Amino acid sequence: MNRQRWDFLLVVTLAAAAATPAFGQTVAPTVAPANSGKESAASIPDFAGMWVHGSIPGFEPLPSGPTSLVNRSRRTTAQLLRDLAIDWQGPGEPPSADGVSNLLELVGDYTNPILQPWAAEVVKKFGEMSSAGVGFPSPRNQCWPGGVPFVFTSGAIQILQHPDRIVILYNYDHQVRHVRLNESHPAQVTPTWYGDSVGRYEGDTLVIDTVGIKIGPFAAVDWYGTPHTEALHVVERYRLIAYEVAKDGWERDAKENWRAQPQPSYRGEYLQLQFTVEDAGAFTTPWAATMTYGRGLGRWAEAVCAENIKWFPGKDAAVPQADKPDF
Repeated sequence: MNRQRWDFLLVVTLAAAAATPAFGQTVAPTVAPANSGKESAASIPDFAGMWVHGSIPGFEPLPSGPTSLVNRSRRTTAQLLRDLAIDWQGPGEPPSADGVSNLLELVGDYTNPILQPWAAEVVKKFGEMSSAGVGFPSPRNQCWPGGVPFVFTSGAIQILQHPDRIVILYNYDHQVRHVRLNESHPAQVTPTWYGDSVGRYEGDTLVIDTVGIKIGPFAAVDWYGTPHTEALHVVERYRLIAYEVAKDGWERDAKENWRAQPQPSYRGEYLQLQFTVEDAGAFTTPWAATMTYGRGLGRWAEAVCAENIKWFPGKDAAVPQADKPDF
């Protein structure tokens, strides 16, 4: 099974665990100032538990302003299902009126004005490869750490809240992030795969600030291969939202991504992530997008990237391997 079809099937599995993966509201891409005060335990919102974002290739572009890339290659859901030889699992017939991101051709919109010229050329080159049927390497298909914000596209997450830290588990390849609460970044940050993350609560919002994200051989911020530099700075804002607020984001998501069907009767809480990306080395301006998660009610599905290293016919992913045992 090739990597692209495997990714599609993985999302179907993860989405089945969600109560309803509807999506969040439009927000302005701004970041509030740090709150130096201590939050009482009673005032801290409860983000703990499993949350699922059942859409690929991922981000929910904002309706206006600088925002994430979209796919220039479009297919209807019905066409994608036929291409992948997958049966429709939703109610009625698959939606087919409008095209969504073609999962088998990842052609990022290199004309997006957020891109500096050199970054646009990288995205264009990868898109041409994908259009020609040649997969280009990414952290996901090469089984490397995804980094931030690429890791946001991993499907399901588990949030663990502690008095002094937040731990976020990502389903795809069991990736983990550690966020220190009410601390500052060190004066000298040693780059790491997920960067140095510090967080704070601002009322009903968890704000996470990340710098020092390492540049690996396949570093990218999204599935289109959009590059970044070591100047990458990402601010995440998480908050719980109601169904009525989530509907706007769900509609934006449906225009871009293949997604799991929501449960129309679900009126519980959703988790919205609004993130802002800043990198003067790769982008012309800060830009923002959202990811909104439905509550996961199923089991945590195991998804180990190294179990399927055939990322493209005839090629192995760059998974660390040994010619002989090291014990």
